[in-house]
Amino acid sequence: MIASVSGRVAAVSPDGAVVEVGGIGLAVQCTPGTIARLQVGESARLATTLVVREDSLTLYGFADDDERQLFELLQTANGVGPRLAQAVLAIHPPREVRRAVSTADVKALMQVPGIGKKGAERLILELRDRLGSTTTDTSLDVPAPAGLPSVTPVAPWRDQLTSALVGLGWSGKEAETAVGQLAPVADEQIAATGSVEVAVLLRRALQLLGRS
Repeated sequence: MIASVSGRVAAVSPDGAVVEVGGIGLAVQCTPGTIARLQVGESARLATTLVVREDSLTLYGFADDDERQLFELLQTANGVGPRLAQAVLAIHPPREVRRAVSTADVKALMQVPGIGKKGAERLILELRDRLGSTTTDTSLDVPAPAGLPSVTPVAPWRDQLTSALVGLGWSGKEAETAVGQLAPVADEQIAATGSVEVAVLLRRALQLLGRS
């Protein structure tokens, strides 16, 4: 198993990145929140897990080890494969996933594309005793996990956010509408810190789109 990769970010796309390790470019599938923290040309570390299929080898990358462990645990539930597990983490950070499962918040889990009411109820039933306490995860309190560079205004935040939403399956028009609604939030971030935290904006955008 490839537990992590560290190296220069050679490319970034809506659904992943290429990280150069020892002269080899490794394609890593990532959630938009993780992608938003990566910058081409900068060094980064990603916790990873390798999913082996008869016709493919897919490397999934995560902001930290806790996110990777949750990705693997989600797949122990019936009907949950790597793509759906990644979709869960694209919509909700680890602490929110644990909260939703431990409190039987079906509506929160149904915000994930591909999870209906029955699927959400099954996740809660099968994982409630295995996900751990919601108090053990502090991923929402840390703007950028160790080893990953924080997002800076080098690339326009609007472009990053729009690309991430389109990569998750929303139309360009839907993405642009959500981005426009979040402009005041981005302005507040810039006024407070001098930069835009795209991962935070992405979660807000997904919440807006989930309600529309």
